Amino acid sequence: MPEIKGVDASAMRIRTHAVHIDNRELMSVTGVKSVESFNEQEVCLLTEVGALHIEGIDLHITKLNLDDGQVIIEGEIIMMEYDEPPQERSGVFSRLFR
Repeated sequence: MPEIKGVDASAMRIRTHAVHIDNRELMSVTGVKSVESFNEQEVCLLTEVGALHIEGIDLHITKLNLDDGQVIIEGEIIMMEYDEPPQERSGVFSRLFR
């Protein structure tokens, strides 16, 4: 990727978002921008597609790599929920087809 002066190349990288859960005990999430909060009952992540809330019992973040946008959570996963999706930007086509 060409280097742009004053801009971090990792910030420009487009990451895909995916969630993989094994037996409700191991969750791998990609496309993570930041960890907003976490404790043994809830983990809140900011992903490429919005905020993701994970609830469970005895939750632990076993891997955190925000450079690659990856988080791995272990514990008993009870629920996961996304916040409202981010509003789409108003573009020329969206204004034409109202």
